[in-house]
Amino acid sequence: MRVVLSTVGSRGEAQPVAALALRLQARGHQVSVCVSPDFRDWFAGMGVPAVAVGPEMRPSASSARWDLSTPEGRVRAAEDAVAAQFATLPDATRECDILVGCGAVQVAARSVAELSGITYVHVEFCPAALPSAHHAPAPWPGWPQDDSGSNTQLWVADAQRWQDAWGPALNKHRAAAGLPPVEDVRDHVLTRRPWLAADPTLSPWPGDADVVQTGAWIMADERPLSRELTDFLAAGAPPVYFGLGSYASARAGGIGQVMVDAARVLGHRAIISRGWADLSLPDATDCLTIGESNHQELFGRVAAVVHHGGAGTTTAAARAGAPQVVIPQQYDQYYWAARVDDLGIGVAHAPGMPTSESLANALATVLQPEVARRAGSVAAAMSANDGTQVAVERLLDLCP
Repeated sequence: MRVVLSTVGSRGEAQPVAALALRLQARGHQVSVCVSPDFRDWFAGMGVPAVAVGPEMRPSASSARWDLSTPEGRVRAAEDAVAAQFATLPDATRECDILVGCGAVQVAARSVAELSGITYVHVEFCPAALPSAHHAPAPWPGWPQDDSGSNTQLWVADAQRWQDAWGPALNKHRAAAGLPPVEDVRDHVLTRRPWLAADPTLSPWPGDADVVQTGAWIMADERPLSRELTDFLAAGAPPVYFGLGSYASARAGGIGQVMVDAARVLGHRAIISRGWADLSLPDATDCLTIGESNHQELFGRVAAVVHHGGAGTTTAAARAGAPQVVIPQQYDQYYWAARVDDLGIGVAHAPGMPTSESLANALATVLQPEVARRAGSVAAAMSANDGTQVAVERLLDLCP
């Protein structure tokens, strides 16, 4: 079987794609990926052939290119994304059997599969990306959004946003390729039977639409923690981990100091992950700033995980049994914050940047023994799920 996996986004999109790519390779299948330039070398280093599609996603590059708060900026972003996919994917998918588009930005992938006559699968990593009366759509940064009304009404408005945002660019390129226009872009992109690569214990699909929930795609991480980090962990009680992942706006407002102060109020040490915001503080006996690390190893050794609510971080913390404080900022992070709260494995902090007081209050809640017990119970249930293997078997079923 020859498979091309395509995604655009941050590490939260790239890592599950890597998990599936490596599992397919281990089964003897040919696999390559189309990814943001930020991750091309990362995939190549693992032995997965990778082609860059579109511009870099790190905010230092993307923020200068697009201003999503303006209609003009949104039009330009959509045109750039669609044009890049039409320019790159046809060559990348030549002679492949299946194209798998991962994430909502894969707007042109189905059209490319249509042109090539190959099987197409669309995958999302969060239920909030797929229409359901049981939850609201994820908000779009920069787009006006009225949150009043039922979930069904919100999804109707969401479909119109898809059409306004992506319709002109998609249909322009489809016309140039000799394809008919798409009247409902969202339904076209998501397909009649999308896949959901999210853990069924953490985020079960409600069942009111035909969705294949494979489970989360987890890449085994065997990297050791740095000597500096292991020494810090060994020097005292489990610290609190703080990280806001790819959310670059976190660099404003001294958020790193807020995090450390919140931990100190409760007598805990702090680990601060730099992330794409490049957070930095002078190290002290009770505080350490780190770069990228093995979350699977680290999260099992901390008292709690405070984070932005990305799908990957939420899943990693839940699998490790670590109590969580989720501070949602954008996209699907509001959904994950609500799920953590609903499951009793942590709390959802109010959106936006916290204060040391608000963060300390949230931490005081999740550091209670009953939250740790509940987090451990959920982690035990999640350990039985192997979504990557389910995805491989599903792809084999689809292979012509």
